[in-house]
Amino acid sequence: MSKTAESRFPDPGATAADPSRWKALVFIALAQLMVVLDATIVNIALPSAQQDLGISDGNKQWVITAYALAFGGLLLFGGRIADLWGRKRTFVTGLIGFAAASAIGGAANSEGLLLGARALQGVFGALLAPAALSLLAVTFTDAKERAKAFGIFGAIAGGGGAVGLILGGFLTEYLDWRWTFFVNIPFAIVAALGAYFVIREPAAGRNRSALDIPGVVLSTLGLVSLVYGFTRAESDGWSDATTISLFVAAAVLLATFVAVESRVKAPLLPLRVVTNRNRAGVYLSLGLAIIGMFGLFLFLTYYLQVVEGYSPVKTGFAFMPMIVGMITGSTQIGARLMTRVAPRYLMGPGFLVASVGMLLLTQLEIGSSYTGLILPAELLLGLGMGTAFMPAMALATHGIEPRDAGVASAMVNTSQQVGGAIGTALLNTIAASATTAYVASHAATATNAQLLQLQALVAGFSSAIWWAVGILLVAAAIAVTLINTGRPGTSPVASGAEGVEDEIKMPVAMH
Repeated sequence: MSKTAESRFPDPGATAADPSRWKALVFIALAQLMVVLDATIVNIALPSAQQDLGISDGNKQWVITAYALAFGGLLLFGGRIADLWGRKRTFVTGLIGFAAASAIGGAANSEGLLLGARALQGVFGALLAPAALSLLAVTFTDAKERAKAFGIFGAIAGGGGAVGLILGGFLTEYLDWRWTFFVNIPFAIVAALGAYFVIREPAAGRNRSALDIPGVVLSTLGLVSLVYGFTRAESDGWSDATTISLFVAAAVLLATFVAVESRVKAPLLPLRVVTNRNRAGVYLSLGLAIIGMFGLFLFLTYYLQVVEGYSPVKTGFAFMPMIVGMITGSTQIGARLMTRVAPRYLMGPGFLVASVGMLLLTQLEIGSSYTGLILPAELLLGLGMGTAFMPAMALATHGIEPRDAGVASAMVNTSQQVGGAIGTALLNTIAASATTAYVASHAATATNAQLLQLQALVAGFSSAIWWAVGILLVAAAIAVTLINTGRPGTSPVASGAEGVEDEIKMPVAMH
C-alpha cells in the first residue's frame, strides 16, 4: 500500500475497539427503525386522521408530502451538521426533536398543526438519519463485526417500512390514529438516553470548516423542488405547468449547486464524495431499487385492501414474508459473504433475485392466491433486497475521509428519499394510465361496472410492476458494472477526487 493511500485511509484497526459498540448498535438501530417506520406508519392512519381533523382530499397528500419535503430537502445539511457538531450530539438532538414533533402531531387538533408537526419530524429526521449511519461506520472497525452490524442495519433500513405497515394497522384499528405519532416518543427517548450514555464517538474526524451557506440554500431548494415536482406529477400530471416549472427549477438549482461546490473552500458536499465510482454506483443503484420497493408497498397495499378486502392489520401481516426475507438476506447471506466476495457480487445478484420476485407480481389477478403467488414473490424480494442493501450501506462510507462521513451517509438517505418520491409518482402515474386504458377498451363488453373497475385496477398495478422489474434490472446492471472494489484485502479503489487508482489494503470490510 502506498504511503499516500495509507495516510488518506488510516487503518481503523489500529485503534482499540469500543467495548460498548454492540450496545451502541442497539440504540443506533432503534433510531433508524423509528425513522424508517415513520415513512409508512402514517399512510395506514391517514384516512382516520383525515376524517377526524376534517382534512380535504386535496390537502391530505400534504400529511405525507410535508415530511418528505423537509426530510429530503435537508438531508445534506443534516449530514454536514453531523460532521460539524459531532455525530453523537447531532444524533441525540435529532432524537429529542423527533420525539417533540411526534408529540405535537399526536396531539394535533387541526390540519395546520398536523402538517406542521410532519414537517418538523422531517427536519429532525434529516439530522438523525445521516448521523446514525455515520456513527455506525466509525464505531465498528473489525471486518466481521462490521459485516454483522451493517447486516442488522441494512435489514432494518429495508424491512422497516413493512414493519410500519403492520404497526400502523394495529395502532389505527385497535387504538387511534394518534398513536402512530405517540409510538415514536418511547423509541426516541430510549434511543437518546442509550446514545448519550453508551455511544463513544471517536475524537478525530470532525469537520470544523465554516458552513457553506450558498450550498445549503441551493441544495435544499433544489431537492425540495425535485421531490415536490414528483409529488405534483402524481396528483396533477406530468404536463402540468407547475410540475414542469418545479423540475426546471430543480435542474437549475442543483446544477448551480454543483458549480458552487466545485469552487468553494469548504463545500457542503465535497464532490470527491460522489465522484468516486463505487459510491456513485451505490447511490444510483440504491435509489433505483427504492423506486421498485415503493412500487411494491403502494400497489400491494391497495391490492390487498381494495381488491381483496383485507383489514389494515391483516394487510400489515401479509408483508411479514418480505420482512423475514429481508432479515435473512441481510444477516445470513449478505453479512456472511461480505468479507469473502466483492460487493458487486452481492448487490447485482441481490437486485436480480428481487426482480424475479417483482416479476411474479406482474401475474396478479382478482383472487390470486396469497400462498401461491404473493408469499413467494415477497420472500424473493426480501431476500434479494436484504442481500443487496447490506453491502450498499457499508460501501457508502467505503474509503471516505472521517470528516466527510456525515455527508456520505446523508447521500445514502438522499438517494433513498428521492427514489421513494420518484417511485410513488412515476409508478402510480403509469398504473393510473393503464387503468384508464383498460376501462376504455373493455367498457363496451363489460356486464358488471364494479368488477370492471377492480379488473382495471389490477391491470394498472401489473403494468406498473413491469416497469419496476425493468428498474431493478437496471439497478443490478449499475451495481455490477460501476462498482469495482474487490473483496476486503486486495481492492483497487478509484479515487474520485484525484482521478487515480491506489492499490490499498482494506483491513475492514468496505471501509
